[in-house]
Amino acid sequence: MSDSKIVKLVDESSNRSSELPLISGTLGPACIDIGTLYKDTGHFTYDPGYGSTASTKSAITYIDGDEGVLLYRGYPIEQLAEKSSFLEVAYLLLNGELPKPAEFATFEHDITHHTMMHEAQKNFFQGFHHDAHPMAMLAAAVASLSAFYHDDLDVENPADRKMAAIRLIAKMPTIAAACFRYSIGWPMRYPRNNLEYVDRFLHMMFEVPSEPLQLNPVAAKALDLLFILHADHEQNASTSTVRLVGSTGANPYASIAAGITALWGPAHGGANEAVLKQLKEIGTPDNVETAVKRAKDKNDSFRLMGFGHRVYKNFDPRAKIIREMCHKVLAELGVNDPLLDVAMKLEEAALKDDYFVERKLYPNVDFYSGIIYKALGIPTEMFTVMFAIARTSGWIAHWIEQHETPGSRIGRPRQIYTGADVRNYTPGDKR
Repeated sequence: MSDSKIVKLVDESSNRSSELPLISGTLGPACIDIGTLYKDTGHFTYDPGYGSTASTKSAITYIDGDEGVLLYRGYPIEQLAEKSSFLEVAYLLLNGELPKPAEFATFEHDITHHTMMHEAQKNFFQGFHHDAHPMAMLAAAVASLSAFYHDDLDVENPADRKMAAIRLIAKMPTIAAACFRYSIGWPMRYPRNNLEYVDRFLHMMFEVPSEPLQLNPVAAKALDLLFILHADHEQNASTSTVRLVGSTGANPYASIAAGITALWGPAHGGANEAVLKQLKEIGTPDNVETAVKRAKDKNDSFRLMGFGHRVYKNFDPRAKIIREMCHKVLAELGVNDPLLDVAMKLEEAALKDDYFVERKLYPNVDFYSGIIYKALGIPTEMFTVMFAIARTSGWIAHWIEQHETPGSRIGRPRQIYTGADVRNYTPGDKR
């Protein structure tokens, strides 16, 4: 990492100038440090959506959207997806290095023995309407954790930060399963700590007291892979929200709850839910050709969900990985679902059509994840909850990194004011 003052900005109207350092990271484009710009020139910068602004320095995740690269702590996502597990990836995100066997055993033990919810928290769910969206319940339940663990919420204490990370990663599947079961009127299930992370979650989701659950191993493998691919994605909207809330000194549970609500948006974590809704609208494989034609018509507002990506201008590396698993799941489970037939025909059409190929509008991870969740029997309204389980590891890693970075400041974006100029108050009878 190197800094050098090579950019000089001059305001000719006031004859004021500012020398701005150019900061280079390990990978990626250099950034102009504008920290002194307002003091030197009296001007702010304007960047809607922060598309050209780096808000922080981070060592966790790197993305090169043009080349289709995603690295967790320097490791290519392709290698982690092939050789690692979600819990090992969570350890990597939190600690910066892959664990040695003894380190992983300790980490897995800690996660396993913090999976249960407080019994009083189960009563918390009774306050929700029976058809409340699972994301609404998840956000509220996670925020409530700060009421159950208020004695160790010192954000400046490394031990408290570590314990919060363990609790969040451990309890998120338990809370998520409780949200699902409450929404359908099933009794909540305690976690079975003799099972591994993903198997334990699937049992909490689908096992009923009257009979044991028989899981196809491909279900747990597919879900573990999806959790790896969704574990982190750099400074996206929800992660930036976690860091912004965390910058105020807010506790980790409140910060992660804020990230959950940001993830809920259809332009972010809700994209895979939108894919399934669109498949329902298309209806049958016979209607795919018409949908493709509409998507190519620039005068038609219709667009296909789950194709292309805002960050990846070439291809989504996660989609290349999950595509193979998606087809394996469908073949292994032998699911007979007309919507999945629609999805497969839509994928085939998009991969062959010159319009999509030339514009690099390939199926993205949201397209395939929605199909897999559907095949595993996970209802559409739970899709974003699944995303949140995985992304919790990334969120808490960023929250911890923020608190361990010297000189971190409270987030305070600026604005261009476009309202009324100064004016005097007018009495009501003269308005």
